[in-house]
Amino acid sequence: MYYELANLSLHTELDIVLAYQRARQLCEVTGIGSASQTKFATAVAEICRNVLEHVGEGTIGFNLVETDGKRMLEALVADKGRGIAQVAELLAQKVAPTVGKGCGIFNSRKLVDGFRIDTHADKGTRVYLQKSLPLRHPPINNTIVQGWKQHFASEATVVSPYEEIKRQNMEMLEVLEALRMKNIQTEHQLEEIKSLHREVTGLLAEREEKNQVLLKLNRELEDFAYTVSHDLKAPLRNMEGLGNLLEKALKEWGDERTLHKFGMLKQQITRMDKLISGILSYARSGKQALEKTRVDTGLLLQEVVRSLVVPEGFTVEISPDMPVLETEEIYLQQIFTNLIGNAIKYHDQASGKVSVGFRILGSFVEFSVSDDGPGILPQYQEKIFKIFYSIHRTTNQDSSGLGLAIIKRITEEKGGRVWVESAGRGTRFSFTWPI
Repeated sequence: MYYELANLSLHTELDIVLAYQRARQLCEVTGIGSASQTKFATAVAEICRNVLEHVGEGTIGFNLVETDGKRMLEALVADKGRGIAQVAELLAQKVAPTVGKGCGIFNSRKLVDGFRIDTHADKGTRVYLQKSLPLRHPPINNTIVQGWKQHFASEATVVSPYEEIKRQNMEMLEVLEALRMKNIQTEHQLEEIKSLHREVTGLLAEREEKNQVLLKLNRELEDFAYTVSHDLKAPLRNMEGLGNLLEKALKEWGDERTLHKFGMLKQQITRMDKLISGILSYARSGKQALEKTRVDTGLLLQEVVRSLVVPEGFTVEISPDMPVLETEEIYLQQIFTNLIGNAIKYHDQASGKVSVGFRILGSFVEFSVSDDGPGILPQYQEKIFKIFYSIHRTTNQDSSGLGLAIIKRITEEKGGRVWVESAGRGTRFSFTWPI
């Protein structure tokens, strides 16, 4: 595709104004956007000014061409001067010259989609400036092009360069006004940002103050829990001692009926002792500044299983190649002891199977403890992690309802989480732990 649209001679500064105007008009009729119109027309004016400055006269022709399957509006600026020396070096510059020869060429090149210079000492210079037409440009055919040419030919006799300069000045004033309004908006936005920054700074200071208060309250609560636990255990030990003496006396007297009730009393004392220890563990869970060591979780699990009373019909399978972590060993020992112990304690059969596995999830490892026991109904799966809640309280007097709450607190302190999955028979407890 190739259509000639318009031609102009370049002799005076007013011709540059006409070239700028014609470039804007042709951009508009071919569907090129307003911002791109200004860029293309500015590039055309720069090259035309170069021609007048260095040669004195020349021509400019506007054409529609097709390059690499793309339709382009092209301005061809030509002169018959002595050519441009070292044009390749000039175009290879990464930084535009601030003054002098080459400034207009370099700046124009950045404003267009296609740019090419043919220059010879004996033939002059031809500069090709191209701007891509939008994909959805208006239809263009020979009839439409002829209409444009007739319009521009008739307009050439009435167009006033002075009016064009006036129009450009008005455009410049509009741009300056828009910039002024933009500056005002920016100033308002900066004030809003400063105000927001002051507000956020105040909130952060308030939050830090509240955090310090919470830390103090947590320390006081921990100290209180330790003191209360210690003070409660002292009379409990006395009650246990007195109960043992009375039980011994009752055995000598042969009062079997009363002796049975003392067995119930000892059971309640044991339960109270475990509850007090659980409260202390919960208060301190995840809070101690323990030293991290290299922990082989496979060896740790073997020690945990050996420390538990595993009935003869039960098996505990540990996945091979368990990970080695740099972490606090006592926390993992506490979690695995509780989960494996619960899987055995609350099993409803004389025999069962417990499996321990893992998988790596980025910077965390996910551990799982699964069993083939009675399972946990969906309505209890969230509640069991709450403090003092136990679904086995009525069937197992040893349950304090603190074990899973302690696990939840420790894992969350370490940035992980714990959850349970159970559908019908069998239960799977999982928790994540930082590697």
